[in-house]
Amino acid sequence: MNTTALKYVRIISRWLFIMCIPLFLLTSVIAVAINSQWLYGHSFNTYGVQETTGIEKSELEKAATQITRYFNSSEEYLSVIVIKDGADFVLFNEKEVAHMKDVKALVRLDYYVLLGTGLFMLFYSVLNIFYLRRACYRPLASAVFRGGSITIGLILILGIIAVADFDVFFTAFHMISFANDFWLLDPNSDYLIMLFPGGFWYDCVIYIAVAIVVSALVAALISWWYMKKVNGHDSYACGG
Repeated sequence: MNTTALKYVRIISRWLFIMCIPLFLLTSVIAVAINSQWLYGHSFNTYGVQETTGIEKSELEKAATQITRYFNSSEEYLSVIVIKDGADFVLFNEKEVAHMKDVKALVRLDYYVLLGTGLFMLFYSVLNIFYLRRACYRPLASAVFRGGSITIGLILILGIIAVADFDVFFTAFHMISFANDFWLLDPNSDYLIMLFPGGFWYDCVIYIAVAIVVSALVAALISWWYMKKVNGHDSYACGG
């Protein structure tokens, strides 16, 4: 490969690495949130789900566990059975089950993007650190700094939009993400909405935004500190 072609490969791979950072942080935080029993429990306690549904807290927690297990299983359809009024109770109807199948597809997409961006970032970092050695340390730190800064900017913009009118933001997300209307559920009769009301999703968005910004800020500050420390000592031969 000639020098010009190699230069373009380095520039393209560097910017791919930079753009992978916000995707990696977003998908990793979402993956944690999806599997967080604490978040589900927070919804149950904060929004009076036990009183709304008439289902005991222990059964609600069991339902949350079954939902997360479903997302991480090969099962096509979700089946959640709890005890209500002393008898077995099928929690979700056909429309809710169909919607959860669509949600699972999004969860799997999140996992795939997380894996893909994570592997690319790992490969790029290992190549720079162990193969190209010190000549690429500072450009690598610069790429992390830029990726972290871009992440913070994007999340702040989306966060402002979400907080300004969460209902519009929430509706727009569903219209973009789903090709059907299975997500249009009745809060008076559909248990999926009773378990996870609008307030729960607002809290989730805030948690995800804060977690991403904090993670990106830490990465950006560490990389900035390293660049200041080695300023003028490392080469920009890697496309920095």
